[in-house]
Amino acid sequence: MHESILPLLEQLIEGQKKSILQSARRIVPSVTADDLLQPNDFPELEHHPHFRYEEGILDGMQVVKAALFALINQKK
Repeated sequence: MHESILPLLEQLIEGQKKSILQSARRIVPSVTADDLLQPNDFPELEHHPHFRYEEGILDGMQVVKAALFALINQKK
């Protein structure tokens, strides 16, 4: 079953990364995807509730991915 879930989850994660970048660029137009690895360098992003909400969604997706990998490796 994980053969179909993991690629779908990866697509969702990539889509969310794009959403975060779009959200960040509405706040800080010059921000890059690399900048988002350390968004706390930008006070405008650090304290923006919508950006932080979108970032939280990505974090949740990444936690699910890590949990699935752990479960798959545990069964091996």
